[in-house]
Amino acid sequence: MSSSQQKQEKLKVKSALKFSGENPSTPILDTINCPKHVKNLSIEELEMLADEVREEVIYVVSNTEGHLGASLEVAELTVALHHVFSTPDDKIIWDVGHQAHPHKILTARTSRMRTIQQTNRLSGFPKWDESVHDAFGAGLGMAAGRDLLGKNNHVIVVISDGAMTTGQAYEALNNVSLLDSNLIIILNDNNQVSLPITTADGSPPPVGALRKALKRLRQAPKAITERDGGQADEIVAKVDLYPRVMMINGLGACFFEELGLHYIGPVDGHNLEELVHIMKVVKALPGQGTVLIHVVTEKGKRYAPAEAAPDKMHGSLIAEAERDDKIVAIHAGMEGGTEFNLFHKRFPDRCFDVEIAERDVVTFAAGLATKGLKPFCTIYSSFLRRVYYQLVHDVDLPKLPVRFAIDSAGLVGANCLTHCNAFDTTLLSCLPNMVVMAPSCERDLMNMVATAATIDDKPNCFRYPRGNGIGSIIPSFNEGTPLEGRVLEEGTRVAILGYGTIVQSYVATARLLQWFGLSATVVDARFCKPLDGELIMQLAREHEVLLSVEEGSVGGFGSNVTHFLAMNGLLDGNLKWRAMMLPDIYIDHGTQREQLEQAGLSSKHIATTILTLIGENKDVI
Repeated sequence: MSSSQQKQEKLKVKSALKFSGENPSTPILDTINCPKHVKNLSIEELEMLADEVREEVIYVVSNTEGHLGASLEVAELTVALHHVFSTPDDKIIWDVGHQAHPHKILTARTSRMRTIQQTNRLSGFPKWDESVHDAFGAGLGMAAGRDLLGKNNHVIVVISDGAMTTGQAYEALNNVSLLDSNLIIILNDNNQVSLPITTADGSPPPVGALRKALKRLRQAPKAITERDGGQADEIVAKVDLYPRVMMINGLGACFFEELGLHYIGPVDGHNLEELVHIMKVVKALPGQGTVLIHVVTEKGKRYAPAEAAPDKMHGSLIAEAERDDKIVAIHAGMEGGTEFNLFHKRFPDRCFDVEIAERDVVTFAAGLATKGLKPFCTIYSSFLRRVYYQLVHDVDLPKLPVRFAIDSAGLVGANCLTHCNAFDTTLLSCLPNMVVMAPSCERDLMNMVATAATIDDKPNCFRYPRGNGIGSIIPSFNEGTPLEGRVLEEGTRVAILGYGTIVQSYVATARLLQWFGLSATVVDARFCKPLDGELIMQLAREHEVLLSVEEGSVGGFGSNVTHFLAMNGLLDGNLKWRAMMLPDIYIDHGTQREQLEQAGLSSKHIATTILTLIGENKDVI
């Protein structure tokens, strides 16, 4: 048996990590105070370091929040990258920031990892102002900029197979051959292209054509493609362990080579010796153009609980779909994350996963709507920004009745700045034909699903937050929600008009105001568009102070109410009007309570604003 075969056998028999919950022993990692300390380690020491990094990630995530499986799969890859390349001069870009925990550990942040996603502490994702080693950006543009400035550092982009399905990834690959820049792309293939988030039922199978193409690449026999000289043959000749794989497609080359990339792979992403060898060869080649190294990894490698990772599940659409066979559900590779898993289990032929391609979700749903079906699209608020053109052109302009469930809207707690979900109400409420709703509790959410199903002449949407509800009683039958607000409490001098789950905060505000002898009318607006004009006019005429409160950006609910008040002359008299919303900044990670405090939207902040308007002493709050 050759040394290479012996190494493979050794890797196969490695036992699973045993996590005790105690602080792991990491003797090699303890010596790594900066990335350059990784460079002098032997292969055996690098393997031990990868295991220690993996144990540290498990310990950190078990005590905080974070993405475990994605970080565990890249332990060896991250160690190899820092062994061969030199950050911060060389730029390592993690297209999927979920994978960055090992990178943070190896770049002088081990001692702070246990503060991850806490207020004013480490982010769960790469962040420029956190470390010079974080290159959160666009790889091809950075490579082109390097060339224009006459520099020679390396740019390495690590992109997952799931992210490869997005339209922008294909657009960038198409641009690579035109720019002819030296760029190293590492395709991290964990055989989970468009794999819906794991649920309590286990892992559903991956979907999509790219998954099938990568599977053929993984299974194809390794063979050297015959060509007449050139850089590609030089790379193949030097990286003899992993020559380019021949795809039987009539042209004798794989998909990536047809785009002008030099393809190497597939490579075992958990074999450090081979990862280091290939990276060193590619690094040493002058003017190599763009090289794509196809690395095959296993999500949650060597830690069984990360491979299972059951998620909670429920589905509010099922009751409606039982009554109406025209209801269909669409998501973008997020069946577990958006809780469509039960719907899929009950109606497998009426649930569509279009992979991680939100723009296709919208246009695909528009096509279904033209045939009389009732599509419900679920999209994270942060990802809604990707689809705005399709929302306008393909749905709102032709007034197609597509329903949008906007998941994780508003403040998102421990998630980082890239998941700032403040903008959906602003983006959607300015569309002429869109009905825009937000429930204040679980019961309202159930009823808004029924309302959305009945609106068949225009598009509509409803937003709901990340995390748990307030524990309201769930109706056995979805009643639907009238297109109007509702008064929760009657008061006299002050009226608080809320939109969404923040209604719960100003119910507490009303209790605070009672200490000052003030009774407040508390109203759940429920609809940003159409506004309940009659109710708003009544509130403005019968109260000295009118306040709107929302967990969204400027331009949203409060702006719509302001415009309504102004156009109807309700600001021309003595009404004291204020619109409270999230400040015009990106609010960093922390608990949702801390984020509300930072935003100035806690019940105390609302009460203070009201007392200031009526001239009462607010300092005692």
